[in-house]
Amino acid sequence: MVTLPPEKLGSFYLGAAYDIKDKCILGESVNYDARDLTTHAVCVGMTGSGKTGLCIGLLEEAAIDKVPAIIIDPKGDMTNLLLQFECLDPSDFDKWVNADDAGRKGMTTKEYAAAIAAKWKNGLADWGQGQERIEQLKNAVDYTIYTPGSDAGIPINILGSFAAPGINFDEDAEMLRERIQGTVAALLGMVESKADPVRSREGILLSTLFEHYWRLNQNLDLATLIQSIMKPPIKQLGVFDVDTFFPEKDRFELAMDFNTLIASPQFRYWLQGDALDIDQIYFTKEGKPRHSIFYIAHLSESERMFFVTLLLNSLITWMRKQSGTTSLRSLLYFDEIFGYFPPTAQPPSKKPLLTILKQARAFGVGAVLVTQNPVDIDYKGLSNAGTWFIGKLQTDKDKERVLSGLEGAIAEAGASEATDFGKLISALSSRVFLMHNVHDAQPVVYHTRWVMSYLRGPMTRPQLKELMKAKKEARAKTVLSAKGKGQGAEAEYKESDENMVIQKVIAAKPAMPKLGGDSIVEKVANTPPAVSPSVEQRFFSIWKSAAEAERDLGRKGQVSLVYEPVILTAGKVRFYDSKRNIDVVEDRSYLSLAPDDFGRTNWELAEEVCDWENALLNQPDNPEGIAIRYEAVADTMNTAKELGKVKKSFSDWLYQTQRFLNLEHEDLKLYKKSNESDQAFRMRVQQVARELRDEELDELQDKYEVKLDKINERIRKEENELAEAEAEASSRKKAEWIGMAETFVSIFVRRRSRSLNANSTKSRMSKKAALKVKASQEELVELEKDFTEMETELKGKLDEIRQKWDTVAEGITSREIKPRRADVKVDSVILTWEPYWESDKGQRVSARG
Repeated sequence: MVTLPPEKLGSFYLGAAYDIKDKCILGESVNYDARDLTTHAVCVGMTGSGKTGLCIGLLEEAAIDKVPAIIIDPKGDMTNLLLQFECLDPSDFDKWVNADDAGRKGMTTKEYAAAIAAKWKNGLADWGQGQERIEQLKNAVDYTIYTPGSDAGIPINILGSFAAPGINFDEDAEMLRERIQGTVAALLGMVESKADPVRSREGILLSTLFEHYWRLNQNLDLATLIQSIMKPPIKQLGVFDVDTFFPEKDRFELAMDFNTLIASPQFRYWLQGDALDIDQIYFTKEGKPRHSIFYIAHLSESERMFFVTLLLNSLITWMRKQSGTTSLRSLLYFDEIFGYFPPTAQPPSKKPLLTILKQARAFGVGAVLVTQNPVDIDYKGLSNAGTWFIGKLQTDKDKERVLSGLEGAIAEAGASEATDFGKLISALSSRVFLMHNVHDAQPVVYHTRWVMSYLRGPMTRPQLKELMKAKKEARAKTVLSAKGKGQGAEAEYKESDENMVIQKVIAAKPAMPKLGGDSIVEKVANTPPAVSPSVEQRFFSIWKSAAEAERDLGRKGQVSLVYEPVILTAGKVRFYDSKRNIDVVEDRSYLSLAPDDFGRTNWELAEEVCDWENALLNQPDNPEGIAIRYEAVADTMNTAKELGKVKKSFSDWLYQTQRFLNLEHEDLKLYKKSNESDQAFRMRVQQVARELRDEELDELQDKYEVKLDKINERIRKEENELAEAEAEASSRKKAEWIGMAETFVSIFVRRRSRSLNANSTKSRMSKKAALKVKASQEELVELEKDFTEMETELKGKLDEIRQKWDTVAEGITSREIKPRRADVKVDSVILTWEPYWESDKGQRVSARG
């Protein structure tokens, strides 16, 4: 049994030292400094080497340390991270064990589950782990399985990767062009085009389109991309006009390829689910670190390459927005890089992987790259990795390639190594690994610990649905609850294999009560009512056709067009706080009904509108030539004077009600930036806290290392003195026995007096030496007790630090920032005509769509 080392934040418990010669586990635990992962790690081992167990153990330790992770899972093994059963009850394992494995052992599924539960319980106990540590792991991070192109897990919406990155293009042109090149290569691969993404006219056109829109800070989607291929918003490519460089007929074929892609029913899953937003992938909206597992086993090779490239490029863009750090901010784990990082070929995924290996260290992003195919890998690129985990290999050729790569990494680090790695690697067995870390003095051979997650093997999509069922249902309930509370959200969902799948969340705006019936105005005319010439009037354009309205109202051929007068008020509110470096101006635009007879406007019932400038016309909109009826204009809105009162009322309401909510951590003096998402701010707080924690841990460790070293030195000195005392005592005892023998002989040779005196002296010296041994033993016991007490004291202080920093996120609060009176500006108060389709029964539906 291995004793679990004292839990220390930032230190990963990997296993125990292993004697490669005697083939036995030693009592010394092997811990790994989390910060060493910022120089990245490579894990190589054949099938059956224990590679999956090592890596899942590493990810478990990262989770306990609350380090968020992106986990790319091409085979389906990493989904085992969700099989954590703190009670270790057979019923927990029952539905996850493999029935075929049970059959081969001549057991029922329940019997096999009981055997596995016992095996896991004993295995964890042997490595000093129990229920408490599993609970700690389970509660540390949020586990989410994303399934691009499928709704088995949580779908991922790829459109976010086409969105403008929000970075000044000229300042980061090289990085953005690299991202565009990778995205274009992935897109061309998705439609199975063989065109070169750099030199072909297809690649050049697509890259130019991305740069055009991103320079304007405009988001792209596939529909806009297809339209832009057909009608490019640019005139020239190089010195030639677009049609000469890439004729319209040929562009149409490229556009058709992409249209065929998005027209596929299966492709809709690529456009649903969570956004490809790294902040959201690394943290929940509540600020809990997340381990996001991207299961891609179900995808074709081109689809895998497409998605992995988009994900890596999104990570790089996010990474370059972060501040520098020496602490581990986050992880990228890639479970099999074979095919994505070849030595000579240049797939779209290779360039971003190289960028991460070379640049991510400065931002605290660590990469762990894994393979069981050590031959066809770019070891020159992997020479940037500071830690190598090498397991059992299948062939001598595999060993030679790995040794070559390891030697390159050692040379890159500017070190020399006398260890015979070839001999060590040849002696490795299952679950025994050689760890070479450039931050350590020498390599370590160790046996991996027992993992807390149940390793049942690759998961199927139905099993993923079962794993994500509760998360999907919780999301659906949250959305529906928000809708029920009138918080401006509604969800469309469907039942699929008993799973609630959220397909779309639409921002919903509170509707104003309709005029007519018992409303303020009841009269209707066929011509626009007369209003003061000083009153500005506008008309909303019509987007819903009469046929669509008939369908919505269920009254075929019996609808008419009615314009209702409302007031559109638009203004700006500035929120300023110098201490928190906040200076934000937000637009506010609302549609409201006419004020009552006392001039009061109920702004709580007003409808917020966006982008209204593009929706208003100077004349009534009537594309179908249907007769228009107009409702009367109330006296409280038909003159400039009345609208002036509305303007003042709107200004007062904005000043009294509008607030800017900003997150902050007062203790750390951190404040959310105006262009920063909630998740990004929470992650920044976590990172600052981690850096401060690491500094505190280092200081504490250094302080106690000095104390422990002094005690160790005294122990070593006392052990030497004890050894000398024991040797002396043994020698004195021996001399005493010899003296006694001499005394016995002297009785017969008449020398009794002298012999008795000598023997008495020897006896006294022997007792003195024995007392010295006893004193030395007692001193040694006291010193060892002092050492144990010092270790216990250190553990207690480490626990205090853990508790202190574990709760740091709870210090995030939300502060309301009020506008100053002078920071409220009302720009427009417009009499606006709102179009409705009305049935012969008086039912209405908005014609704005």
